[in-house]
Amino acid sequence: MAVEAVVFDCDGVLIDNISSWWAIHEHFGTRNEEMLEKFLNKEITEEEFVNHDVEEWKKVQSEIHRDDIMRCYSGVKLMPGAREVVNELQSRGIFVAIVSSGVDLLIGTIANMLKVDDWAANGFEWDEDGFLMKGAPTKVYSHDKGIMVEKLIRINKLNSENVISVGDSSTDLSMKVDKSKFIGFNPARERAVKEFKRAGVPIVENRNLRDLWPIMFDGEELE
Repeated sequence: MAVEAVVFDCDGVLIDNISSWWAIHEHFGTRNEEMLEKFLNKEITEEEFVNHDVEEWKKVQSEIHRDDIMRCYSGVKLMPGAREVVNELQSRGIFVAIVSSGVDLLIGTIANMLKVDDWAANGFEWDEDGFLMKGAPTKVYSHDKGIMVEKLIRINKLNSENVISVGDSSTDLSMKVDKSKFIGFNPARERAVKEFKRAGVPIVENRNLRDLWPIMFDGEELE
């Protein structure tokens, strides 16, 4: 099939981590499993989820600077094959974007590192000295990432049936819009495996992005 664009989630897909939000919890020694479950079940909004996280972090450290958040990501590495896949896609003139509900400080760094064509993520509001205030208004809705994918399709005059999205969580299935395709990569949770199978989408169960290639390009191997 013709491929005009590939839209990647970032956490657990382009980068080998669990979550850019969870990395901050690990740094401050806080937990959010209960709120995460509520969020996944759509019992709380994105803003409520983020601001609850911020409150928990501030109980540990009342003043949190932007640099403190960046330090949470010091050990984050690209997923195997990420650079090769993005480079080869772009060498073929294929538009590459990141649509992530992760933290923009990290996602933006990865977007710049891989030189993708466009990206969108969520983040925080900071005071004039760079200290954390609260979550910023949501740009990418976890349960409706398709809004941003549709925007990219519209702005770049793409044909939706030639667009492929790649994600690792059940909410990433919302990236599949109109006639576009979706590939499940390295499913993050059992919930994701079940939803991917229910949706009948291809699944790459290992941690190497090169294995997306035969699915995107009809059995072709990435050299």
